[in-house]
Amino acid sequence: MNSPGRILIVCTGNVCRSPFIERILRSRLVASSAAAPPTVVSAGTGALVGRPMDERAAARLVDAGGSAEGFVAQQLTKELVASAQLVLTATRRHRADVATLHPKALGYAFTFRDFADLASQIDPPGLDDATPAAARVQAVVERVAARRGVNPPLTAAEADIVDPFRRGDEVFVQMSHQVLAGLPAVVRALSC
Repeated sequence: MNSPGRILIVCTGNVCRSPFIERILRSRLVASSAAAPPTVVSAGTGALVGRPMDERAAARLVDAGGSAEGFVAQQLTKELVASAQLVLTATRRHRADVATLHPKALGYAFTFRDFADLASQIDPPGLDDATPAAARVQAVVERVAARRGVNPPLTAAEADIVDPFRRGDEVFVQMSHQVLAGLPAVVRALSC
C-alpha cells in the first residue's frame, strides 16, 4: 500500500455539501498530521459538471478556514468509487448510489455523520508518521466498520446532511454546522 490513500466525498450536484466536506477535511488533515495526508476528492451523483462551488457554500467554507479556489464539480463514476479506500456521503441515499455503482464499496462507504459517530467510538490505530496514508486510512476504515451494529445506528435525520442547494442562507449555515460538528472525530481518526 504505497499509494497516498484516497477519500471520496459524495453528494448530489457536487457544488455544496461534498466540496465543503472535501476542502475542510483536506485542510484539517494537512494541519493535524506530520505524515502525508490522504488525497481527498469529491463527486456528485447528478453533478453540475464543470461548475465551481456554490457561492454560499464557499462563503461558509471560508468562514470555517477553508478555500474553494480552483474547485470544479465532477460526476461520480464507478472508477472513482473503486479507487477510493473510504467513501463519505452526504446522505444514506448517496451511499446506496455508491453501492449500486460498485457493490464492494459497502464495506468502506459511510455517510459522513455515521462515520463521525462510529469514529468517535474508536481508538486511532496509533500508527507512526512513516506509515503510508493508504495503510492509515485502511486501518481506520477497518476499525470504524467493526463498530457497525455495536450501538444503535443514527436515525436518517441524524445521519443525513441537509441539502442547501437553491435554499435560504439558514440552510447553508445548518449544513456547515452539521459537517463541522462531526469533523473533529473524523480528523482525529484519520490523523492517527
